[in-house]
Amino acid sequence: MKHRKGFNPLQRTAAHRKALKRSMVTSLFRQERIKTTKAKALEIRRTAEKMITRAKEDSVHNRRIVSSRLFDEGIVAKLFTNIAPRMKDRKGGYTRIIKLGERKGDAAEIVILELVDYKFDAEEGKKKAKKSEAQKGEKGK
Repeated sequence: MKHRKGFNPLQRTAAHRKALKRSMVTSLFRQERIKTTKAKALEIRRTAEKMITRAKEDSVHNRRIVSSRLFDEGIVAKLFTNIAPRMKDRKGGYTRIIKLGERKGDAAEIVILELVDYKFDAEEGKKKAKKSEAQKGEKGK
């Protein structure tokens, strides 16, 4: 039974889980889109949405709380100056989870966790596709 279990421990120690959440939330705010497992995404989503809610009101107190939970001061600044103002009119639901399927090795469900207003750059996608095709061509030789 799962009574009174407020979070998913992800089969990690408390310190490892804390570091994992910090690094993944930092990556989410840096790239605005990350690919991970469903279980991790659901946990990261909780933390990220609380930070965005804090960042919507720019005060010294909120900056200190958010910076105590993130690694990078540059990302804290980006959160308060770039990400939070874009979410000002939303009352919640700042992130989206898109299912991709199962991982081949262990059948873990893989998802994309992204900010709701994330704009996929088609030019960037084409460049990455060309680069991966070129790398495949080199390996085949």
